[in-house]
Amino acid sequence: MSASVKTAPRTRDDVLVRRPGPRELRPGRTHRRRRTLEVALAVAVPLVLVLLWQLAAARSWIDARVYPAPSTIAADGWDRAADGELWPDVWATLKRVLGGYAIGTAAGYALGLLMGSLALVRAALEPLLDALYVVPKLALLPVFLNMFGLGEGPQIALVAATVFFFVWISTMAAVLAVPAGHRDAGRVFGASPWQMFRHVLLPASLPAVLVGARIAAGVAVLVIVASEQIAAADGLGHLIFDSRALFQNDVMFVGIVCVAVLGVVFSELVRIAGRLLTPWAPRDRGRGQS
Repeated sequence: MSASVKTAPRTRDDVLVRRPGPRELRPGRTHRRRRTLEVALAVAVPLVLVLLWQLAAARSWIDARVYPAPSTIAADGWDRAADGELWPDVWATLKRVLGGYAIGTAAGYALGLLMGSLALVRAALEPLLDALYVVPKLALLPVFLNMFGLGEGPQIALVAATVFFFVWISTMAAVLAVPAGHRDAGRVFGASPWQMFRHVLLPASLPAVLVGARIAAGVAVLVIVASEQIAAADGLGHLIFDSRALFQNDVMFVGIVCVAVLGVVFSELVRIAGRLLTPWAPRDRGRGQS
């Protein structure tokens, strides 16, 4: 006869009780508080750095002739903008960035789709494009100068070449990363090549493609500024380089601030466009999440 095993009665201490916290009870308020904290930190950190810079210049901790105070830079930028001296350089840089970005994005996206979809095309072109990708793009500026001569052509071509590689790589990788199950489902339903692209490949790959396009937007601004310092008679890059040569450091910093603002605005516009085109994609940088 087997012995019976007696177990001690369970007490309340043996039970794990999970009580909802503020995040579950008041999700809207928690999200607003988190968002307010994020915005406050985003504003406070650069503001503190600018105030420290202003204090260092006022107390002569740094040489104000080399590093002008932010108030001096802001006043000079306001005067140049009011007199109309700043806008021609801003517009020259902007039109080169937009022109090159449009060409490079279109070419990179088309070739990325083709190489991601067709293995033979990928095998034929990928080694050549990989070799060209590692070439510093500024090294191609003399080539573009020989091809297009002086003027807007070399600047736009340089931006287009830079953007092309970022968009091409992200597009090809995104198409190759589409799960095989998605493709199989399309074949089972008898999807045509256009329907396969429209309803399977495009929705699945577009979020990653737009991430590459956003990175390319920032890099396009960097490249055009460097190019304008070498081979341009106007633009923000030329303004920065020329003012440094004339020891007008306040004007130089005005140009640097304009480049930073232009890069941030351009990148954010691409991000917003991506959000509108891909509402099904997860939000980047944790936005909208508590």
